[in-house]
Formats: sequence, structure tokens, C-alpha cells
Amino acid sequence: MNTDPIADYLTRLRNAIKANHRVVEIPASKIKKEITRVLHEKGYIQSYRFDDSTVQGTIKIALKYNPSTKQPAIVNLERVSKPGLRKYTHYENLPRVLNGLGVAILSTSKGVITEKEAKDLNVGGEVLCYVY
Repeated sequence: MNTDPIADYLTRLRNAIKANHRVVEIPASKIKKEITRVLHEKGYIQSYRFDDSTVQGTIKIALKYNPSTKQPAIVNLERVSKPGLRKYTHYENLPRVLNGLGVAILSTSKGVITEKEAKDLNVGGEVLCYVY
């Protein structure tokens, strides 16, 4: 049994990037699908596909690398809100990641969105992770 599925998701991505894998397969859940959608919209992953052939389903993520230098698009994935210590933020105090170069992914009442979208919608929420 996995106690923190989001941390497991981020760790699988991190390990695949360090091993220079092109594709990583992750067990699916609704929140993982939404985080994957946000990462794709922001250009951190090349593509993704949901495979619902099993009961739980899987997410296949094609990782993005620079064609000339072979450097990954994702430099760091950092889990912020953990099961033992949840981190919530008001829309006026949203975090800035790398002075605006990275993104913070939040779980809000409007769904899973970035901190910039949350600021535009004037909603706060749980800070899931930082990506840069």
C-alpha cells in the first residue's frame, strides 16, 4: 500500500529522467491525471496517454529532452504538501518558484491548476509540488 501516491508519481518521473528514459508508466488516479495534464500544458512533458485497460489504469508519459544537449525539460520535482503536514495557501500568498521560471501546482476548488492560474481566478488551495 502506498501512503503518498503523489510523492510516488513524482519519484517515478524523477527516476525516469535521471535514467534518461523516453517513456515512463505510472499507475493512474484522478489527481495524477490532472497533474500530468498541467505538466503537458506547461511544456514539461512531450505527451501522455491514459490506458484504461486494467481496473486502475496507467498513465504513459513521454518525457521531453532538449534535442541538441539531451538535457531534460524537468530539472527538479519537489513535493510540498505531504500527508503528515499539509501546506495550504491563500491566493494573495501564492508561492513563486525560481522567481517565476518554475511552476507550483495547486489543488483548488477549481481543480488542479498552476499558481499563475490560481492568482487569476483568486483562489487558494493545497500546494502539491514545485516543478522547474
